[in-house]
Parts: sequence; C-alpha cells; structure tokens
Amino acid sequence: MTDSNGVNINKVFIAGRLTRDPEARTMPSGKIVVNLGVATNRFWTSQSGEKQKETEFHNVVLFGRNAEVAKQYLAKGGILFVEGRIQTRNWQAQDGTKRYKTEVIANNIQLGPRSYSSSGGQHSEQGNFNQNANNQPSSSVPPQNELETIEYPEEDINPEDIPF
Repeated sequence: MTDSNGVNINKVFIAGRLTRDPEARTMPSGKIVVNLGVATNRFWTSQSGEKQKETEFHNVVLFGRNAEVAKQYLAKGGILFVEGRIQTRNWQAQDGTKRYKTEVIANNIQLGPRSYSSSGGQHSEQGNFNQNANNQPSSSVPPQNELETIEYPEEDINPEDIPF
C-alpha cells in the first residue's frame, strides 16, 4: 500500500508464552477487552562463540471474539501467536510526568498446545477451539503441528471506551 508519502505499514507478528493470566474487562459499550503479556526470545551466537539469549516482553490487547477466546482458553505459560499492529498510548501521570505504553493490538490469534486437568490427571492437547453449532468446543484433536486460527474483521476501537 502506498500513498503520496511512500509506504506505510504497521504489522507485527509475535509468537511466545503468556507471562500472566489474561486480564478481562468490559468496556462501557459492553464489549470485552483482554490485556495480556507475551514473552518472546531471541537467540544468537556472539563473535566469541558464546550462546546468547534476549527476552522481550510485549503488552497485547484483544477485543471482541479474540478477547472472549483468550479469556476462556489462555493461561500463564500458554503459547500464543499474535498478528496485529503496534499502538502507543500516552497520558499524564499523577506526578505530572508524561507516560507512554506501547501495545500490540491483536487482529488475529492462534492458540498453541495447552495442558489441562481432567479427572485429576494432566493431559496435553492441541488448542482446537473451533465452535460447533451448539457453541461447544470441538472434541477432535488436530495434529500436533497444527494451530487453530481465529480471524475476525477488525473492529473500530474508540480509545475512550477503554476503561484503563
């Protein structure tokens, strides 16, 4: 996509683990918004041959159906793939300083494998969260290398509706 000023793209893809359980809130409009943290790692070898690791922490915001799915199925330590855009908010703190927060506003998510307890035992199941006609999760388990994609049209987000 181009305009008179050149190319303008704001697209981000991250895959990592949740650093905390999703935090759900309801906006005044009645829509659900979920905030969560995702940690990603970068590995490389230094010029001296030492293995190096760097961890980045990302604030992710989900709205609508993506928020509902995250609230229901995700927990700290879970794997998540996010496609979205970067947005930076700013506000005046109580001490008068200007504060900034950069977030990934998710458009699409893919859920990774999950563990759950059933009859006291631990099981590992691939995150298959397709909804059937009765709005119940599907009981079939996809192959281990398959991730389920949740895609919904981007909703108009009014920053005044966010309750934080």
